Amino acid sequence: MLKFSRFALLSALLAIAATAQADDKAAAIVNGVSIPQARVDMRVQAAMQQGQPDSPELRKAIRDDIVNLEVISQTATKNGLDKQPEVAQQLELARQSVLAGAFVQDYTKSHPIADDVLKQEYEALKARVGNKEYKISHILVDSEDEAKKVVAALKKGAKFAKIAKAESKDPGSKNNGGDLGWAVPSNFVQPFAQAVLKLNKGEVSAPVQTQFGWHVIKLEDTRELKVPTFEEIKPNLEKRKQQEAIQKAIEELRSKAKIE
Repeated sequence: MLKFSRFALLSALLAIAATAQADDKAAAIVNGVSIPQARVDMRVQAAMQQGQPDSPELRKAIRDDIVNLEVISQTATKNGLDKQPEVAQQLELARQSVLAGAFVQDYTKSHPIADDVLKQEYEALKARVGNKEYKISHILVDSEDEAKKVVAALKKGAKFAKIAKAESKDPGSKNNGGDLGWAVPSNFVQPFAQAVLKLNKGEVSAPVQTQFGWHVIKLEDTRELKVPTFEEIKPNLEKRKQQEAIQKAIEELRSKAKIE
């Protein structure tokens, strides 16, 4: 039953997003219950958005699937399954999720993000990431004393990658000799980023403390950063600003609600 509840929720959300007007024509009638053609059309549209071409075979398969769902749901209702507490809760959650989806769709349409706001966000992003990428390696240990021992060993000629593989606590980079790849400093927590910016190519930092532990950082190389154009990044910026606006709207709704 949970499987069908989720499927019904997906179908309803897609129906909300559809731009076509509902069609009163019945695609099928199951035990006297009419299945609107609009429901089939909505499923066809969703399939086409996923790359499937519209065809008589696709429409037949979708119609058959919808009929099967109707037959099963009718039988489940007849058997009183919709009255079971767990099923009733699932149906209510599905109803709320559909309405929440409708709210998000409506809010997004009625509160478009202006281009000047997106351009300001773009300029702020460019300033934040800078014009360079840094190839960084690091060794993460638990204490300052351990970090100092790492620095001392490196000064005596020990290989950075060898120590990282043996000593580093970072599971994501230790097997690669501490290599973090190419990144911009703003991707890291502030103390780490500030230490990177002070290094010249080939240099190793003094121990740096973050919430993750103590780091010894090596700047392997730098290169010019090619920032995407505004038009290239605009869809992502717009999506992020819409998410921020929706989150703010939800917080405002919560602040006005009586929650006990």
